[in-house]
Amino acid sequence: MNKLFSNIKGDAFGGITAGIVALPLALAFGVSSGLGPTAGLYGAIFISFFASLFGGTNTQISGPTAPMTAVSMVIIAGIIAANDGDVNKALPIILTVFLLAGLMQIGLGALGLGKYIRYIPYPVVSGFMTAIGVIILATQILPSLGYYPKEDIEFVNQFKPQAEELILENILKEEAGEGILVLENFKETISRAELITQEDILKESQTLAAKDASGAFGALKAVPRALQNIIWLELILALGTIFIIYGFKRITKAVPSTLVALIIMSGIAVGFGLNYRPIEEIPSGLPIPNLEIFTQFSLASITPYIFTALTLSLLGAIDSLLTSVVADNMTKTKHKPNKELVGQGIGNSIAAVFGGIPGAGATIRTVVNITSGGKTKLSGMISGLMLLIILLGLGPVASKIPAAVLAGILITVGIGVMDYKGLKAIPSLPKDMKIGPLKFSSEVIVMIIVLLLSTFWNLVYAVGIGLVIASLMFMKKIGDLSAERSDVKPIKEEAWDDEIGFPEQLKEKVFIKHIKGPLFFGNTSNFQQLTAQIPSTASHVIMRLDRMQYMDQSGLYAMEDMLQDLKKQNIEVLFVDILNQPRYMMERIDIIPDFIPEEHIFSTFKECTMWIKENLKS
Repeated sequence: MNKLFSNIKGDAFGGITAGIVALPLALAFGVSSGLGPTAGLYGAIFISFFASLFGGTNTQISGPTAPMTAVSMVIIAGIIAANDGDVNKALPIILTVFLLAGLMQIGLGALGLGKYIRYIPYPVVSGFMTAIGVIILATQILPSLGYYPKEDIEFVNQFKPQAEELILENILKEEAGEGILVLENFKETISRAELITQEDILKESQTLAAKDASGAFGALKAVPRALQNIIWLELILALGTIFIIYGFKRITKAVPSTLVALIIMSGIAVGFGLNYRPIEEIPSGLPIPNLEIFTQFSLASITPYIFTALTLSLLGAIDSLLTSVVADNMTKTKHKPNKELVGQGIGNSIAAVFGGIPGAGATIRTVVNITSGGKTKLSGMISGLMLLIILLGLGPVASKIPAAVLAGILITVGIGVMDYKGLKAIPSLPKDMKIGPLKFSSEVIVMIIVLLLSTFWNLVYAVGIGLVIASLMFMKKIGDLSAERSDVKPIKEEAWDDEIGFPEQLKEKVFIKHIKGPLFFGNTSNFQQLTAQIPSTASHVIMRLDRMQYMDQSGLYAMEDMLQDLKKQNIEVLFVDILNQPRYMMERIDIIPDFIPEEHIFSTFKECTMWIKENLKS
């Protein structure tokens, strides 16, 4: 406790500054997610406070981040679309998925998996981060132009036939569930269809229109229509925001340029009484828990989203721990990864209960906190309390912020979040992979695949596919290297130092095989060629195993197959200096002693040579 209050002045200044920096981003991420600015603000308040209180990085400031918001946006849009476009109907399911993601993070930390996050390949992270930037940029083009697909009547009307089809399909499903034989009697179907109003059809059409224009691909498809329907005031507000954010940084970095842009552009819009589009109203008063998460809980409605929740929790873990590393480098301290995951999980779980969007450790806010004097967990807790005070005192004022200003802020976030380091390295990375006549870098291929799949298909699956491809490429490289280093060669071509004095007259009858490196599924095919390369004059094979540190199940059965082939040819095999793990594996399936009896296993090559001399006639 004393340690918590050991730096009150620095922590207070760091926390207040970080909270001010977080305000415009929290509002913008909330709007971008589809749940509104309040959800972003609630997420920032609860995650910042509780992740700091229970986490393992003293100076970390947490809250909604670009990657977490981009994934949340996809999840929210999908669940809303599955619930007839009704946000209120979908909200309990959305928040339950977020709660589940938080609980999974707690589980990851409790199981001690935090230390394994660092093994995620850089090309996967790089491709994903660049995709996040592209998605944010693409999805903010429409609001910065003042174009909202649901309000474009001509565009919405294109979806009316599809909307009518869906409504009829839902009626038939209801009847089927009630056991009504629709094919024998359509009277009930007709009577229910007559109750459908034009408003119902319009609402369904708007939902379909919004879904069609959602995501990066949908937003880019809608750009031509947006350009025909530009609201110039909205575009000027967005461009003005972007100009101030980049311009003010050149004057000073002591004051957050996003906050300056938010205040100036909102002040101009409100002060001059401009006819702009404001953000959704932010309710005044304390946040209230959404108990529908528990009262309306249904396992069937959550089951399809379990993998999605796991992906969200893993992304939050990666995002947070990367920021923890940045904080360590700045403060010369060492974070506790598993404790940090538990803290992030608690923060996300509580935020979900109160209707906030999920978040993670935020790099910019953490850096601001440290440079402003923050040193202990108190700084992150103060940051959350600062946002709560702003919510309670300035909620009605914040409701007047123009939507286009937040779109401008998000465009700068999208530009900033891209991994330029990874993109710049593309020309210089070694081309280690050949496809037809062309050579490519395997790491660039992984990065581009993740980038494209994340941007135009599915963020959740893109990371999984990227990890699988990167892992397969890594296995192939290691397999090739192991096979290359453990080539089957006659002794006269590759003699180790202790083999130089091997009797010349025995070289026709004794074949020496060196295995250098692990024997695993990546190099078993080369190993299985051993029998074909043994000279026809050989009666014995000496296998030198002191450099074979590891053998997996594939390697074990490859060894068994090879020994069976040699036994059929009446060739005896001798093992020299077998290590513990491979020996244990071979004893499990009785390779030792069925194929290789104990008297054929030697500790040194010298002992083996002596046995050869005694048992082979010249």
